[in-house]
Amino acid sequence: MNIYGIGNTLIDMLCYITEKDLITQGLHKGTMCLIDKARHKELLEFLKDKEITLSAGGSAPNTMITLRQLGIQTTLGGGVGDDELGRVYHEKLKKIGVIDELTEQVEPTGTSIILLTEDRERTMNTYLGANRCYDDINVNIESAKKADIFYFTGYMWDTEPQKRAIKKVLEICKANNIKVAFDLADPFAVGRYRQTFLELIKEYCDIVFANSEEARYLFDNYEAKECCKSMGKLCDIAIVKNGIKGSFISHNNNIISIPVSGSSNPVDTTGAGDTYAAGFLYGIAKGYDVRSAGNIASYLAGEIISILGAQFPMEKSLEIKAYLENNF
Repeated sequence: MNIYGIGNTLIDMLCYITEKDLITQGLHKGTMCLIDKARHKELLEFLKDKEITLSAGGSAPNTMITLRQLGIQTTLGGGVGDDELGRVYHEKLKKIGVIDELTEQVEPTGTSIILLTEDRERTMNTYLGANRCYDDINVNIESAKKADIFYFTGYMWDTEPQKRAIKKVLEICKANNIKVAFDLADPFAVGRYRQTFLELIKEYCDIVFANSEEARYLFDNYEAKECCKSMGKLCDIAIVKNGIKGSFISHNNNIISIPVSGSSNPVDTTGAGDTYAAGFLYGIAKGYDVRSAGNIASYLAGEIISILGAQFPMEKSLEIKAYLENNF
């Protein structure tokens, strides 16, 4: 099975800070904020005396990379700059084995400054850079047609070119009966595009991922289970992640409760949602039932929060792949 994703290809810049630092910078904990070049420079100046860890990331790319590490064929579309960070990204995909359909744009490669507080929550400050230029003309139509599942996130709705690219692929999927998986991605994104997302889910999507806060924004309801029921009326499989309480999955309007799995002392929650999505799509790709796919997703999310960063080191990914093959 081949899973095709389009997403913001970003170089993650991870740094530990305090709650006071967040307040000083006027940031809302646990959210993603789009920033311009000036703000990007300002934040880096603020962090100049702190240790920063770099890695190739981005929400949908994290999911595609993790899936590939687990043995699923994946293809990634997106934009990078003709610069050193862009070359770092190409090299990462080559090393992992993800089919690379990144196109070089006039803007520099995007970055995400990820600030980690004492409670291990992450606050992201994203400079999209080259991603802003990725348009429908950059889509590889043949790759889209060959996909079994197309995956994208709500972050794609923040620029007109990216929206055009996603809409083009969605129409290809609709015409060729290709399954579509959509992750709402961020509460503020849902706040900005609530009605559009509801329409997208109803018209195009087969599998939809949300966390409890995103689901609350979408349905104006604080109960994760009730939100899952509501979303399940719009698509075949609706998933609402509820933090340490586990997650709910609606499949054909039946609600399945998935317990939380893995670390109770998280090191870093960056990428937990991306990895959950990878785990669930892995289960679907391997032919598991929905409950088993949910349990795999929960297990992977529990594993990723026990390490720093949004992707597994190669050795860890091999260990997890073997565990999944022997236990599911």
